[in-house]
Amino acid sequence: MKKELLKLFSAEQLGRIDEVIEQYKDSKGSLLIVLEKSHDICRYMPLPLQRYIAQRMNVAPSQVHGVVTFYSYFSTVPKGKSVVKVCTGTACYMKGAGQILKNTREYLGIKEGEVTPDGEYSVEEVLCPGVCGLAPLVIIDEQAFGLVDPEKPEDIFKQYKENSNDRTGSDKN
Repeated sequence: MKKELLKLFSAEQLGRIDEVIEQYKDSKGSLLIVLEKSHDICRYMPLPLQRYIAQRMNVAPSQVHGVVTFYSYFSTVPKGKSVVKVCTGTACYMKGAGQILKNTREYLGIKEGEVTPDGEYSVEEVLCPGVCGLAPLVIIDEQAFGLVDPEKPEDIFKQYKENSNDRTGSDKN
């Protein structure tokens, strides 16, 4: 089973997951914590990882899969280090969210459900976060960008990088 996981994740990632499991495996009701921490380490929960955690936690694989598919926090497909979330609520959609999705994916050179080759970005639709006055809205790593021009996705990434550099004090692109 571990060989299969080493095709998906590094030995370091799996070692960290093993540490998490060891820390919590004897605590009643700790499955959700183990899954959250494992998801944070690997950024997604494919079936082989779900089966591995189930085996190590001594719970049914269906129980792990049920938790992973119930909570929107978990992803069963790879995500980028930075997830670009495009609001597709009514206000955003009426102001070009569909075009933003299309143009952002084209700008990044990916299709729906894909991650950029460098693993940096993935794009997903999100339900309305409740700031319709800023429609259309894009969120990258908890940074919100409102009144986005549907035809210029590159502007979002330029601003995102500038904001990220301001927070880290870095000048790298």
